Amino acid sequence: MSDFTVPASGDVIAGRSSVEGVIGTGGMGVVLAAVHAELGHHVAIKVLRQRSPASVERFRREARVVAKLQSEHVARVTDFGQLDDGSPFVVMDLLEGRDLEEELRERGPLPVTEAVDHVLSACEALAEAHASGIVHRDIKPKNLFLARGVGGKTVLKVLDFGLAKVDPLAGASVTRTEDIFGSPAYMAPEQMKSARDVDARADIWALGVTLFELLAGKPPFDAGSVPETCALVLREPAPSIRIARPDVGGVLARVIERCLEKDPNARFSSILSLVQRLETFGSPQHEGLAKRVEAIAAMPRSERLRPIT
Repeated sequence: MSDFTVPASGDVIAGRSSVEGVIGTGGMGVVLAAVHAELGHHVAIKVLRQRSPASVERFRREARVVAKLQSEHVARVTDFGQLDDGSPFVVMDLLEGRDLEEELRERGPLPVTEAVDHVLSACEALAEAHASGIVHRDIKPKNLFLARGVGGKTVLKVLDFGLAKVDPLAGASVTRTEDIFGSPAYMAPEQMKSARDVDARADIWALGVTLFELLAGKPPFDAGSVPETCALVLREPAPSIRIARPDVGGVLARVIERCLEKDPNARFSSILSLVQRLETFGSPQHEGLAKRVEAIAAMPRSERLRPIT
């Protein structure tokens, strides 16, 4: 919107949080660092720049979606509201660290176990989301954040549920069949054709692309333009990870290949089935993850959707 004004340092949002500065900006909005006026803790405030009814509803839904997820691998949402000019905002945990896109840029391709560990952490967050009827639709290294916690512990957080698809039992959809959301290099073929008609297997595709990139340093479908990238995703088979990383074993290479099957029916059918095959390549910290994911999938929806208090 042309009348959108980025809140300045010192501005108070919702009478509670004082803006300290801008963390990042994009076409959809801006993310601010702020401090709670009474409690003194630091937060991140995401303000939506575009205020069409559909974008506002999608933004409100993102806040509701994330607030209901309890995994340590999801950044907590603590508040939602609107600025004086009508721009909606959401208040989240302020994370310190960097995303996996930055990690790759700094370090290059990652060791096999470390790359698998990152994807397994994302799987744990997505298991709860999928069990609650939520498909993320924009998994990529940029949306996987390595947050520094207490004592120096690093915890991977899945970010940006703004493109999430919520099934009718969890909330009304505002996505039209012709809408295309996501980042082309990470989008499943069926998502390019219809963003509305995707399920958990679109996220499994994106996890496969992400794991490939963490190991190879670039995604499997890497072209110079969006149309060329889309053409590769839709028509060309994924290259073998072993071309770029001969140290990747044949079994793990086949796991990645199965994630990147063009036909959703040929991919892993669920996060659980992917974790069961991937868990053995991770470090001991993920031991027992398949059992935890299985327990999440078995929970009644009323329990899965219990809000954070």
